[in-house]
Amino acid sequence: MTHAHFLARRKRLLKAIGDGVAIVPTAPEVIRNRDAHHPYRFDSYFWYLTGFPEPEAVVVLIGGNGRTKAKSILFCREKHEEREIWDGYRYGPKAAKAAFGFDAAYSIEQLDKKLPELLVDRDALWHAIGHDAEWDARIAKALNAVRAQSRAGKRAPRAIHDLRAELDTMRLVKDGAEAAIQQRAADIASAGHARAMRACRPGMAEYELEAELTYEFRKRGADAHAYTPIVAGGANACVLHYVENNKLLNDHTLVLIDAGCEVEGYAADITRTFPVNGRFNAAQKDVYQIVLAAQDAAFAATAPGRHFMEAHDAAVRVLTQGLIDLKLLKGDLDNLIEKGDFRRFYMHRTGHWLGLDVHDAGEYKTGDQWTVLQPGMTVTVEPGLYIRPADDIPPALAGIGIRIEDDVRVTEFGDPRGCDIYTSAPKTVAEIEEVMRRD
Repeated sequence: MTHAHFLARRKRLLKAIGDGVAIVPTAPEVIRNRDAHHPYRFDSYFWYLTGFPEPEAVVVLIGGNGRTKAKSILFCREKHEEREIWDGYRYGPKAAKAAFGFDAAYSIEQLDKKLPELLVDRDALWHAIGHDAEWDARIAKALNAVRAQSRAGKRAPRAIHDLRAELDTMRLVKDGAEAAIQQRAADIASAGHARAMRACRPGMAEYELEAELTYEFRKRGADAHAYTPIVAGGANACVLHYVENNKLLNDHTLVLIDAGCEVEGYAADITRTFPVNGRFNAAQKDVYQIVLAAQDAAFAATAPGRHFMEAHDAAVRVLTQGLIDLKLLKGDLDNLIEKGDFRRFYMHRTGHWLGLDVHDAGEYKTGDQWTVLQPGMTVTVEPGLYIRPADDIPPALAGIGIRIEDDVRVTEFGDPRGCDIYTSAPKTVAEIEEVMRRD
């Protein structure tokens, strides 16, 4: 991604805040144990506006007000020869200003001194209210420093707004640069899932398949897993957030893998379910085809002008009819949907926003109305069925958990497809059995 895209986003936000000041810090480094850190990951809002990768950084956006021009200011770490020997290169304010297109850049050590100066005579302050108590206190201190100068004619911002609401709206619709990164993440994640299918054998441990994913992700240049992967064999797949990944994979069972990689901050999110031995049995195939048909119905309802929940409603209808066909539910289709009887076997939504966060920023409703899909929005489509063992469940179906998840981008109005599917891991019964076939 070129820095021009980050600059364009800052300009758009500067226009939105008017005669205001927006403060966006990046994420802090986090200690894992004693003096070892977790791998560093920047704050998504900060990255969206800056592309600056280092910790201990803050961007302050100053809106134009007729007296002064709008500008963006970066506060970051100074150059430090000794720390760079230990920890690696630092841009420092001077190089960061030039490389990332800021109007000014200062040492992070100067932030608390300069912040009150930047707030003077501004109408509004924008920041993520309530997100971080330490930052709330830090900003309150700066505001009080300005208020203390009221007798000198200096005025503090009269309004405080939650910046996330404005940025969430911006982040919902991805630009071309974001789309290209998301496609790359999806390609890498798809290759990882295909590798896991090829490697799978009865008697392996779930963590061995996790290792195959990790290898393929890193080999192809992904930064990391986008979230803790789920590798769930057999009935473990009926636990939606199963992450132990430490059980053996048994013959004649299925394994569900929910895993995605992160590339330049953007997540892919894919789920595939396949037979441990490479061949679906009849009962597994019956359930799988129902879930696959539900996903196709959800794809058809994912298009510009449709609202967010239409894909879920379409999937629920197919899944509920499938449950009737499997004799797991009895009764009239519409009545079963209205009563929510399907929720015993399908208890989550059919998708979520996807972007810099796996469950990405953005509202799902405006007032009482579901958000209407627009070109450039990115969502997952992930129906499933989870048939936990119970006395009233036929043995052939007991313990089958299936989810199929792909990442899609809403296309332009007039495109008959409605959405582009980013992800390409083998998905049909024939495709999965072919990639797992052992000659």
